[in-house]
Amino acid sequence: MVRGKVYLIGAGPGDPGLITVKGLERLRGADVVVYDYLASPRLLAQARPGARLIYVGKQAGRHSLSQEEINQLLIAEASEGKVVARLKGGDPFIFGRGGEEAEALAAAGVPFEVIPGVSSATAVPAYAGIPLTHRRYTSSVAFITGHEDPAKDDSSIDWPKLATGAGTLVFLMGMAQLPKIVDRLLEHGRSRETPAALIRWGTLAEQETWVGNLGGLREELNRREFKPPAILVVGEVVNLREKLNWFESKPLFGKRILVTRSREQASAFAELLEAYGAEVLEFPTIEILPPESWEGLDAAIGRLTNYHWIIFTSANGVEFFMRRLSFHGRDVRELKGIRICAIGPATAEALGKWGLRADLLPSEYRAEAILEGLAAIAIKGQRFLLPRAQGARDVLPKEISRRGGEIDVVTAYRTVKAGVDPQRVKELLGEGKIHAITFTSSSTVTNFLDLLNREHLQDLLQGVTIASIGPITAEAARQQGIKTDIQPTEYTIPALAEAIVDYFRKD
Repeated sequence: MVRGKVYLIGAGPGDPGLITVKGLERLRGADVVVYDYLASPRLLAQARPGARLIYVGKQAGRHSLSQEEINQLLIAEASEGKVVARLKGGDPFIFGRGGEEAEALAAAGVPFEVIPGVSSATAVPAYAGIPLTHRRYTSSVAFITGHEDPAKDDSSIDWPKLATGAGTLVFLMGMAQLPKIVDRLLEHGRSRETPAALIRWGTLAEQETWVGNLGGLREELNRREFKPPAILVVGEVVNLREKLNWFESKPLFGKRILVTRSREQASAFAELLEAYGAEVLEFPTIEILPPESWEGLDAAIGRLTNYHWIIFTSANGVEFFMRRLSFHGRDVRELKGIRICAIGPATAEALGKWGLRADLLPSEYRAEAILEGLAAIAIKGQRFLLPRAQGARDVLPKEISRRGGEIDVVTAYRTVKAGVDPQRVKELLGEGKIHAITFTSSSTVTNFLDLLNREHLQDLLQGVTIASIGPITAEAARQQGIKTDIQPTEYTIPALAEAIVDYFRKD
């Protein structure tokens, strides 16, 4: 029988950036991804096209599959020759039942590897500004699962030794048993004044941290509902949070921002927002594809010597044009003597990757500014080539023709509506868990509305901040009844990220 392989991968506690490099590589190469309740959608988006995603999540009182069923699922998929990524929250071998899954695979003779992950036991306190060890406070730490009932007779926890035997205690998955845990610690000698912290939804936008002391914890639990997932940290190191609270101090902490760019371009924007503390949800509403026919672009490449100017209005236009030039066995030498105009620094940067520099870079990044720049040089009698997206605005070609220039407009690429499932985005909007939506082109606006059903969209967008990259995009949104709250003065992705920061900082 042909056998595949199972990778038991620690996905980290929630922040998708905390997966290891090796874990991400194995995830991207898997045929099947078996994932848990807390798996980040951004991690699942890393699965290769065509990979099958199987949810086996467990929540308190609700299990989609039993552990035995999960074990058999892994064995069955691998036995069909599949490469399986078993994506587990935190670290698979720290209270993750990864050991049980590995045992089942070993007994069945299925090859497997364990890829350790960043455990919530260490990452969540770190995101709350609490180091678990510190030379001035303690050199010992203990990790305890809260799933075991401290009141049962056969408890494997030695409470008399545990209560005072380690400087820092970290309890995972213990919300249901928390009052009993506190009682046992106090009963066996831990001081009521011992600093304690409860951290909920650690490393994510919803992260919530309560700090007090062990004696006051019961009262706090009675005063407000503190649901799982949460971690309890007990020890003097909790006092360091006041100075070391780095994550919750970021300007976009607590904000979940929807990015609607194409999947290929979303990551760079997401990284900028995450650096400011936001949690990013990628929802690519557009897909960038080659033109349905290369005929127009190929013909233009064949007569390059006829042109005085090439105008690039996007980085995509540069990439598709240059790749097609290369396809024909030609290179940048073919552009000798042709002047190049680019809209915006992103387009200029794309040119730079091919060793090209723009002769004209307007101060404002739209067609009207290009016309102003060209007018100062002269348009009449000049021949222009404009390789651009299918269906783009006609302001530029019409004005160049009206002012006596000749222009060939060719389709270098096209944007189409992405085939993404909008259900989770609808749910999060309905629950008020998306704080801002970003639009970076008119097509992202249109496709977003099409994907989410325009009929009920106004209700879903109630209270959501809208950020548009520039006036053209903002106008497209306005025409659809969506008011833009944030628009940068410079129409670039970095400027849009900074404008979002400024808006929420003032807010």
